[in-house]
Amino acid sequence: RLRSPLLPLAGRQTSPTSAPRQLLSTLLARDAMAPKYVGSIDQGTSSTRFMLFDRDGRVVAREQREHKQIYPRAGWVEHDPMEIWENVRALITAAMRGVAPEDVAGIGITNQRETTIVWDRKTGKPLHNAIVWNCTRTDSIAERIAEAGGGRDKLRKKTGLPIVPYFSATKLVWLFENVPGLRIAAEKGDALFGTIDTWLIWNLTCGDSHITDVSNGCRTLLMNIHTLEWDAELLEIFNVPRAMLPTIVPSGARLALCDSHAAPELANVPISGILGDQQAATFGQVCFSPGMAKSTYGTGAFIMMNTGERAVPSKNGLLTTVGWQLGHSAKPVYCLEGGVAYAGAFVQWVRDNLKLIHDASETEAIARSVEDNGGVYFVPAFAGLFAPYWRSDARGTMCGLTAFNTSAHVVRAVLEAAAYQVKDVLDAMASDSGVVLHALRCDGGMTVNSFLMQFQADVLDANVSVPTISETTSVGAAYVAGLAVGFWPDLDSLTRHWSKANEWTPHMSPPQRIELCRRWKMAVERTLGWHSVERAPASSTERALKLGAIAMAIAASAFALGRATGRLL
Repeated sequence: RLRSPLLPLAGRQTSPTSAPRQLLSTLLARDAMAPKYVGSIDQGTSSTRFMLFDRDGRVVAREQREHKQIYPRAGWVEHDPMEIWENVRALITAAMRGVAPEDVAGIGITNQRETTIVWDRKTGKPLHNAIVWNCTRTDSIAERIAEAGGGRDKLRKKTGLPIVPYFSATKLVWLFENVPGLRIAAEKGDALFGTIDTWLIWNLTCGDSHITDVSNGCRTLLMNIHTLEWDAELLEIFNVPRAMLPTIVPSGARLALCDSHAAPELANVPISGILGDQQAATFGQVCFSPGMAKSTYGTGAFIMMNTGERAVPSKNGLLTTVGWQLGHSAKPVYCLEGGVAYAGAFVQWVRDNLKLIHDASETEAIARSVEDNGGVYFVPAFAGLFAPYWRSDARGTMCGLTAFNTSAHVVRAVLEAAAYQVKDVLDAMASDSGVVLHALRCDGGMTVNSFLMQFQADVLDANVSVPTISETTSVGAAYVAGLAVGFWPDLDSLTRHWSKANEWTPHMSPPQRIELCRRWKMAVERTLGWHSVERAPASSTERALKLGAIAMAIAASAFALGRATGRLL
């Protein structure tokens, strides 16, 4: 059912003299009918967007809608898959007013990664709410599998990931253990698994396509990042039936067609791009060369560095992940990734719990009202420290308080914490890759805070810039989809579309930078050991921590993933 490429004059009998004229006529007619836009479905943790972009990469339509966050217990997070799908349909209808399906060359999908859905193949109905990426219900499952032999890092060689609750396989195990009849149905192929991208494509094609791309597949703990296939050993470890898994496809290609019954406004429009959200943001920031990096600041902060066609194993607890694959025969591009759970969410906590501010927008002026942090350091390890520590026994700590300090010092320390955590991640990336960062491309709601961006440039000793179009996840999905259908000719054309809205250059002296960062690492060390938990055997990640490789945190939390929505939180 995939659309075949249009071949001019195919099967037509022509004379030598008329052929050039007919070819020109065909090309002109096809140019006149050429699609004007590429669409992008951006399904995030807290909301969903649908956007249309023209050939210059400009936004011509944008619709967005939030969905409900479901918290059955403390630390548990769920979404309603049907609500998400109905939101997507409504957004497409609203954004496509006045636009015909033939005006759209293709659509790309970007999504919250790892979030796990199982549904009935025959009815298309979910068999349980989606278990969201940041849900902590599978802590004991991850511990159990890690303790079975080899520790948390035993699957890193194949997956690039540690065995932690963050990834999809542990969520699938929980579903098998808690949804009656699921395993039997999965073994028969009557129950299907997918991340959000797979779920949306299944619905957009009325059940015709059960697929996921390499950037999402690699976040399940079930895909071998070197072969780009589901791995038999990994499936056996987690006891997942192959029959329920989607087919793994490239990130960019003609992958499926939208069904007219599912989305009449996109009838027969190719689905030609799929990217997990952070890979999409990296692509949208046109980080196409090895060593280029981006940081997305929202509720959390997510940092990704392009390492080219080489899957760089991390010795500092970072994640080795597939960035994208642009075509069936193309080699994959790999990335190193690290994240921070509390960036904008830390500001939200200060506002809602400590009542130190009324609005997040106040923080910049408050931070500038004092000369420095007054010796205060605040580490937001509210739910532990993950990569590169993977220490669930850590807890949030504020250090260096004296009678001199005021609430302004605390607010400043909160903003500085985001910058320090990002620096820790990038230092770990530099150690793993051997690449020294000279510039960082940033996006997300917190980039409106000029104090934070300047401090980030200072502690990194590198230029920090933000793009003109802030919705980089949506942009990235559109770029991949447009490339696959020839809407844009090559990566160079996309690079020319990227432009800076603002840039900050470092002004801090080296001695000051060294001293501030030294004290930050002291504060991080103080967070460890506050919460007693049963832990798996020591891994290389934890040994690296003991040697002083203090980097960044991906604390598991119930807060939604902050992405480039134009808002701080």
